Amino acid sequence: MTWLSKSTTAFGLILLAHACYSAHEHSALQSHRVASLTSLGTSQSGTATSLPIDITIETIIATFIICLGLVSGTSRLRPIQWRVWAGQIEREGEAGFLNSSGEVEKDYVGNPFRLLESRPGFVDIRKQRKEFAEWVKNQ
Repeated sequence: MTWLSKSTTAFGLILLAHACYSAHEHSALQSHRVASLTSLGTSQSGTATSLPIDITIETIIATFIICLGLVSGTSRLRPIQWRVWAGQIEREGEAGFLNSSGEVEKDYVGNPFRLLESRPGFVDIRKQRKEFAEWVKNQ
């Protein structure tokens, strides 16, 4: 993640923490208000109130800012098809897999066809048997 996405996410987390604290304070003040009204002997039937609109808006905006910061800091998506991904590795090499910090990503493994290109060919048993027979005769 870059410093911009990290700071955006941190700002969103601070806003969300403030909204949570405000919601807690609002509920504590409401319960204290209800307790004081019942101790005075007044009956209040509709004591349950919802959160103020500013706390609700702050929570929604904070969640949006956190999502924005997290999404802006993610790396590019990889192709779903393996052959497309392998072709990208062969064309671009390490340069195609640099993260936002300029380092090669840890899931980069190089040429995925390396194993297929470096495997030995088929073994001809008859040819080896014939060479072995000739070697035994020469010994």
